[in-house]
Amino acid sequence: MQEQQLKDIVGQFDIQGTVASVKPLGAGHINDSYKVATLSDTTPDYVLQRINHYIFKNVDALQDNIRRVTDHIRAKLATAGVRDVENRVLRLAPTRDGKLYHRDADGNCWRILYFIPDSHSYDGGITPGLALHAGRAFGDFQAMLADLPGAPLVETIPDFHNVESRLAAFRQAVKDNKAGRLSGKRYLVDAIEERADEMCEAERLHREGVLPKRINHCDTKVNNVLFDTNNQVLCVVDLDTVMPGYVLSDFGDFMRTGANTGREDELDPARISIDLKIFEAYTKGYLEKARSFLLPVEIDHLAFGAELMTYMQTVRFFADYLDGDLYYKIHSPDHNWQRTAAQFILLVRMEENFDEMRRIVAEAAK
Repeated sequence: MQEQQLKDIVGQFDIQGTVASVKPLGAGHINDSYKVATLSDTTPDYVLQRINHYIFKNVDALQDNIRRVTDHIRAKLATAGVRDVENRVLRLAPTRDGKLYHRDADGNCWRILYFIPDSHSYDGGITPGLALHAGRAFGDFQAMLADLPGAPLVETIPDFHNVESRLAAFRQAVKDNKAGRLSGKRYLVDAIEERADEMCEAERLHREGVLPKRINHCDTKVNNVLFDTNNQVLCVVDLDTVMPGYVLSDFGDFMRTGANTGREDELDPARISIDLKIFEAYTKGYLEKARSFLLPVEIDHLAFGAELMTYMQTVRFFADYLDGDLYYKIHSPDHNWQRTAAQFILLVRMEENFDEMRRIVAEAAK
């Protein structure tokens, strides 16, 4: 899209200053993002995003979720006397007619957020110190939202972290074998099925009224935390998937990505394991902020959450591989199989270290 077209879209929003430029920002996998720079140093810059309405089908609910969450956090920060509140939580800019997004003539949905200056994130190279900060950030995020009033948030991607739903889709993929790729891989189907009943425990506990759903981020990667120039946490970003879920899922998803010693598609099994120093640091930071509102059953299942999310991602990659790579972007015909195999090895390593993981959680929860 040409820059002038983007400027025309920006013109639909109620923002301050005169737009100087609109340039691509980052390399997001879901939404297209652009940095909107204004001419004056006294007016804010912005982030323009095209919302992927193929993934997020209910854009009204998506935007309302973000509004409710950010308004609540902003009020909490102000009440606590936090300085520089506007850099500590995302802020939506409304359209000129007061809406939370603009739909263009082609049906594309656009939103604008205030740009947070002098901030940065990390895409890799996670250290225990960085994991500690990330744990505090996501723990604090959940803690501030534990008392969000009103109706539950809408699930922006229904059943996103529902392992029973993911298993149903996987079993259908195995049955259909659309891409003809199942030969020689039945052993992993069996391994997944052997663990299926155990991995559905959270869903059973929820139906029994034991395990509550809370407000989750649902994408707890370290690159979704912004830091200031002194490497202190500013805020959690990328709120599209903020919705109801189990805290153990958010906890586990960070461990699946941040505490994995190998890449998500690692080819060398010897490189794949669970980094217990990262696990311990994140756990300490997370429980430092979240312990106050968590139930004993939630704390008791945090280590299980790491296994659950790794298992679920194994199932998702495998299903997409069998279906012919319809969902995930791939770099080779076997890319989703490489991801599947790597995630399963990580799961096995977590199982081998499960007792120690539970000990670390119990110690941090004291």
